[in-house]
Amino acid sequence: MHKQVEKTSDVVYNIFWMSVALTKVADQHKRKREVSKLMKYKYLLFDADDTLLDFKRSEHEALTEALIKYGIDPTDEVTDTYSEINDGLWRLLERGGIGKNELRIRRFELFAKRFGLNVDPSALAAEYTDRLAEKSFLVDNAEELCRSLYGKYRMFIITNGIKNIQESRLGASPIKEYIEKSFISEEVGYEKPSKKYFDFVEQAKHIDGFEAVKTLVVGDSLTSDIAGGVATGIDTCWFNPRHKKLTGSVLPTYEIHSLGELYGILDEKEKA
Repeated sequence: MHKQVEKTSDVVYNIFWMSVALTKVADQHKRKREVSKLMKYKYLLFDADDTLLDFKRSEHEALTEALIKYGIDPTDEVTDTYSEINDGLWRLLERGGIGKNELRIRRFELFAKRFGLNVDPSALAAEYTDRLAEKSFLVDNAEELCRSLYGKYRMFIITNGIKNIQESRLGASPIKEYIEKSFISEEVGYEKPSKKYFDFVEQAKHIDGFEAVKTLVVGDSLTSDIAGGVATGIDTCWFNPRHKKLTGSVLPTYEIHSLGELYGILDEKEKA
């Protein structure tokens, strides 16, 4: 009889603590659901170059190496001129004024003409892009940011870059494990800021459960990232580390000067 009482007590004890444990788990899930409801954003669409990836450093190293191979002195004037030409053509591409394949060669044609260089633009372009694909550097605090947001938000890359180059650079980056998917314009078939590009991203088959009202676009380009987000009705965060003056009609929802400032925006909205 005494043993039966002890056995019964043990069963009751185990059931009690199992009940306590299940209650704790249920409470944790409830709190997670409540936090999820309070969170303004769930999906973060990050631009790649000069937002998470340090493109300027990658470009400078790749260009310098390519120029040296072809016997061209990579002075500041030379590299700055190339960057100016390249930036102008990418803005033209955003407006649909040039195709990506043409851009790859055209920038080096204009560059060679500017300095009167006797060089094959196609060969120089190929040398540059091969070297660029090997350069994967991060903007300050990019890895820390992605790691800390992982599991709380669903993060994606939106980029107008060239497919094989972006895949190589992102694949070699430590942030790749935190990014759910990359949308490269060459694969999508449209360039940012085209609404068709963002419509493609929004499709359920590409991001399950996607909600534009719970999405934030984060990027450094007003004409590409921010303009595209605004046109699609998605909140935007302009990453402006060089403190450029805001001009034109494109107005971002937020503006930050370092990636660390994004925590404040997300935390503020979670507590709203």
